[in-house]
Amino acid sequence: MGKVFEVKSKDEFSHARTGVLETAHGEIETPVFMPVGTRGSVKGLTPEQITETDSQIILANTYHMMLRPGADIVEELGGLHKLMAWDKPILTDSGGYQVFSLSTLNKITDSGVEFASHIDGKKYILGPESSIEIQNKLGADIIMAFDECTPFPCPEERLKTAVNRSIRWAEQSLKSHKRDDQLLFGIVQGGIDLALRSGCAEGLVSMGFPGYAIGGLSVGEGHKNMIETVNHTATLLPEDKPRYLMGVGMPPDIIAAVKAGVDMFDCVLPTRNGRNAFAFTQSGAVRLRNSIHTKDSSPIENNCDCYACRNFSRAAIRHFFNVGEMLGPTLVSIHNIRFFQRLIASIKERIKDGSFSSWADKQVEKYQKCGLCRDF
Repeated sequence: MGKVFEVKSKDEFSHARTGVLETAHGEIETPVFMPVGTRGSVKGLTPEQITETDSQIILANTYHMMLRPGADIVEELGGLHKLMAWDKPILTDSGGYQVFSLSTLNKITDSGVEFASHIDGKKYILGPESSIEIQNKLGADIIMAFDECTPFPCPEERLKTAVNRSIRWAEQSLKSHKRDDQLLFGIVQGGIDLALRSGCAEGLVSMGFPGYAIGGLSVGEGHKNMIETVNHTATLLPEDKPRYLMGVGMPPDIIAAVKAGVDMFDCVLPTRNGRNAFAFTQSGAVRLRNSIHTKDSSPIENNCDCYACRNFSRAAIRHFFNVGEMLGPTLVSIHNIRFFQRLIASIKERIKDGSFSSWADKQVEKYQKCGLCRDF
């Protein structure tokens, strides 16, 4: 595969840009938000419903697909695209975040992680070679190098050790990668230590990955620390390569990260909150189980063009949740994903017409006032 990323337009007053990322299953216009299909499915939604939200790419989880149904079975069935009935791009993470989050079930060494399955306690070993082998079998368009994630706060020596391991594992991931039709991204770690972030970025950039991710954030460090780290790290990464901020999805975080030069985002918030009757709107959070919506004939959001808002009232959706109908979580998930895609579309439009920076500051202030800055 030749040149995979091209910057199309830039904001004059920040590092924000639009671009096109070429993958084996089509072009992706950036900035882009990726809904999360952890186990090979975006919970409660069909591929057609996801497509209708204007989602260009979805994310699946290596750890969960490795445990069930297993990478060999997915490969035999024709890969993730066949399994998921999704003909657009897919990204898989390395499995590292999930493994390291099982802190009571794992043992970390320089060669990888030995861990017990959260399902049945069966022992597994996952390292850079095996993570890449699994991702090669799954067949996603974009795959991630194996890295060591750390909690926040994290002792300095542990953080240094994790960064050094991540650099070594990135090199081993590159050597293990066997498919030319998959783009392998390196992941910059280092917590909120800017010097460690610089060292990690330098090491990874020298390896020549086709794209780079900023990992290890949105783990409790707060908006200010997160954005300071992103502002520092994004500028260390090549301008002609895509930059992916992993697992970050609150609207003000996305806007600030785009301003720093980030191109790609994923987050479980739209669907996780959707399943709990929590809707994102420009006016703030709407909690649809509240009795105030019992007779409310208005849609979730008046100016939204999603399927839920075109066809159902708040009262109807509240009823579905209260009686346990699956339609309720599906409708709010559709709305929330569409909310994020509309936000991304506004960002692109503003970058292209030169009004992004002033608009971005106003939007972040607006979200702070209406409560969409808090973690949920």
